[in-house]
Amino acid sequence: MNTVFIAGHARLPAGMAAQNIYETLTITAEIDKKFGVIVTASCTLATEHGRDFIHHLLRGHSLQDGIDKPLASVKDHYLGKAGNALMSALKDLYKHYEAYEASK
Repeated sequence: MNTVFIAGHARLPAGMAAQNIYETLTITAEIDKKFGVIVTASCTLATEHGRDFIHHLLRGHSLQDGIDKPLASVKDHYLGKAGNALMSALKDLYKHYEAYEASK
C-alpha cells in the first residue's frame, strides 16, 4: 500500500451540532507515502456537506510543503463556527505526519 492514514484531533466550540455527537473534532487523511499528498480527507462535522467541503479543501495538498497552505485554505474558505477547531485538528494531524516521517 502506498498511503498512510493519519488523524488529528481538536476540541469543538460550545453550541455546535457536532458537539452533541462528539466532544472533539477529528480530521482524518489518507496520505501518499512518497509525496505527502492528501489523497482523501474526512472530518467529524455534523453535515455531509461540511465533511465533503473539507475533503475538497484538503485534497491535493502536499504535507511535504508544510501546513501553511492547507491552513490558509480552511481559514479563507470555511466560515463556520468550527473553523478554529478544524485548523487545530489539521495542525495535530500535521504533527503526527512529521512524527511518521521522522520514524522512517
